[in-house]
Amino acid sequence: MAIKIKAVERLLKFDKNQEGNYRYVMQPQLYNRLTVDKVIEEAMLRSGVAPGPIRASWDAIGDIIRAWALEGHSVPVPGLGTMRFGIRAQAVEKLEDVSTKLIRARRVIFTPNVATKQVLAKTSINITCYDRNGNVQKDITPEGEVELDEGDTTAGTKHTLTLKVNPGDSCGSVTGAGEYNEGAVATITATPAEGYEFVRWSDNDTNATRAVTVNDDMELTAYFAEM
Repeated sequence: MAIKIKAVERLLKFDKNQEGNYRYVMQPQLYNRLTVDKVIEEAMLRSGVAPGPIRASWDAIGDIIRAWALEGHSVPVPGLGTMRFGIRAQAVEKLEDVSTKLIRARRVIFTPNVATKQVLAKTSINITCYDRNGNVQKDITPEGEVELDEGDTTAGTKHTLTLKVNPGDSCGSVTGAGEYNEGAVATITATPAEGYEFVRWSDNDTNATRAVTVNDDMELTAYFAEM
């Protein structure tokens, strides 16, 4: 068993006055999402328990975890760690300014247990390197164990990158939104519709295509103007 990583050559451009440089950006290789039926089938083969009881237990445990987490509990996820719900919100100085409008995002927070961290630390890592054209350049399979930093608390952490357009959907489109592992580099692009031109992102970056490092839940708006 190994963690599969891909290193993709991408043009990174963080300033409008820079020409940009190609860098190999590493991120986990993600596969198709497994279905519940597939997981239950595998659990049946490993345990010898009929699929009916497994499915009933699956549904019951899922309902319990969701209900208790919504009540504010940190709920154990069997064999993996704990899950809880949280928020990210803006801080304000005055009591009268406290409002639900300050909440930026609602989050699902998963904390792996010690056993999961130990398995992760001992799992080898395979890296496949791709050039800017998508061609495989090199495969790397290191020997021995891969050590985790004792202070690493980001394992399994994911963040949501939300992209919007202004003044409306008819002015243009954006790509690159989605859920990313913490520290991943996302490429986002703003494409104006006919009769419009791209002006800037909400953080004042004027590059229509750019790379952003996702270290938190993020929201960016692409501003367009009529030509």
